[in-house]
Amino acid sequence: MKKNEAHIIMQILAGKEEEYAYFLDTYGQAVFHLIVRMVHVEADAEELTQDTFMKAFEHLGSFGQQSSFATWIYRIAYNTALSFLRRNRQEEVLALDERQWENLSDTRIDEELNDDSEAQIQRLQQALTRLTAEERALVTLYYEEERPVSEIGQILNLSESNVKIKLFRIRKKLYVLLQNDDR
Repeated sequence: MKKNEAHIIMQILAGKEEEYAYFLDTYGQAVFHLIVRMVHVEADAEELTQDTFMKAFEHLGSFGQQSSFATWIYRIAYNTALSFLRRNRQEEVLALDERQWENLSDTRIDEELNDDSEAQIQRLQQALTRLTAEERALVTLYYEEERPVSEIGQILNLSESNVKIKLFRIRKKLYVLLQNDDR
């Protein structure tokens, strides 16, 4: 936890609720980014971001500081977005046969996914929309927010090895999606 965040939390709990603006300013954009990646609709993401911060404020007294505030708020955001998707049944499951990517070489996948041309980035963004909400959250937290695997595990309630395996499979899945789009 950042040095002064514990102090800010103590001030908020002591009645200086205006101090909560620090957390909104510090984490608001990142939380919104995670949620919009998961739900795809900005208006929904804005509302869910507000819900996330309201839940965090209401339960601030139960924040035990075993993790950083960032980890805690991301966990709330992730669960809020998943609940929303379940309630609205907006999650589309893309069925891909895992045999399609079983024998792919890591080098081939890396070459395809590390192409940073504008056209490739657009194709990759489109492929990302076809992943599950959990997969999009993993990609966002690891590749875009550059969160450590251990923290992602805490946020998504997964072991570190499970996070690594899922990230590995997501790379392969994205590769297959890109290849299928080329056909």
